[in-house]
Amino acid sequence: MRHRMDHRKLGRTTEHRIALLRNQTVSLIRHDRIKTTLAKAKELRRFVEKIITLAKKDTLHARRLCAQDVHDPEALKKLFSVLGPLYAQRPGGYTRVLKLGVRRGDGAEEAIVELVGREPKFEAKAPKGKKAPKKEETKPAEAPEADKGETS
Repeated sequence: MRHRMDHRKLGRTTEHRIALLRNQTVSLIRHDRIKTTLAKAKELRRFVEKIITLAKKDTLHARRLCAQDVHDPEALKKLFSVLGPLYAQRPGGYTRVLKLGVRRGDGAEEAIVELVGREPKFEAKAPKGKKAPKKEETKPAEAPEADKGETS
């Protein structure tokens, strides 16, 4: 039974697991969505949401606490300038985990972790394989030379 168990160990030592979560956090902040295994995605969600909650405060102390886990200056800048204000009115739930199914090689369940409100916008386009039939262009009838509008 998993009663009172705090987190998933992911088959790694403590240092390796923390490094993995920090790296995935930076990737998620930079790219807004990443693909990983379901267990890592669920653990990453807990880790990232605490960091985004700190980023909403935008104080020096919050910046230093986030800098302990986000070691990339560009990602830290985006966290406080873009994501913090974006989620300022949101009480939690900044990430979404979408299940993809099993991986072909080892059967591991895969998932996508994405930031809510940062999904890519897709526009409807015509199918690539089929082109619209071309309409035959008809030339306008030639006007008589006197009507061409030439003035002397």
